[in-house]
Amino acid sequence: MPALFAEGLTRQPSFPRTVLPVKTLYFDSSYLFRIYSTEPGHQEVKRLLETAASISSAWHSRAEFATIFLRKRRERSCADELLNALWTQFHRDCENDLINLLPVNEAVMSRLEEVIRTAPHETFLRAADALHLACAAEYGFKEVYSNDRHFLAAAPLFELSGLNVLSVV
Repeated sequence: MPALFAEGLTRQPSFPRTVLPVKTLYFDSSYLFRIYSTEPGHQEVKRLLETAASISSAWHSRAEFATIFLRKRRERSCADELLNALWTQFHRDCENDLINLLPVNEAVMSRLEEVIRTAPHETFLRAADALHLACAAEYGFKEVYSNDRHFLAAAPLFELSGLNVLSVV
């Protein structure tokens, strides 16, 4: 018995705790970018954030996020200083576990391959979106957020509800 609990003393139960549900949302990279940007739809995404403790996305979202920045630079739609600040904030949020980038592992790939193997012939689904959907399903999410119509249409194949809160698509 640990010295802290002398003979004859027993550990007292903790006070009852109220456990608040922790809500984690799954975002694709278009929703992730709207957390940081002011492009159309950002206000709806930021309102949605108010209901969540954290955000999750597949690990490859980091690469998608980087290519969104490249596109913004190429189009000259944002000043480099602003993009650099957004880039820094995104990485800081990942480091502080506000955004959880989920590993794409063998279980995720197996789920993806099985769903794709049995998907209807007319299914249109890009590889990156399939990775998102398989990852969300494998990690136990029931809902995923995106404004991509093909992503949303394919979500039920992975037993997910695809949701879009944007008024701009």
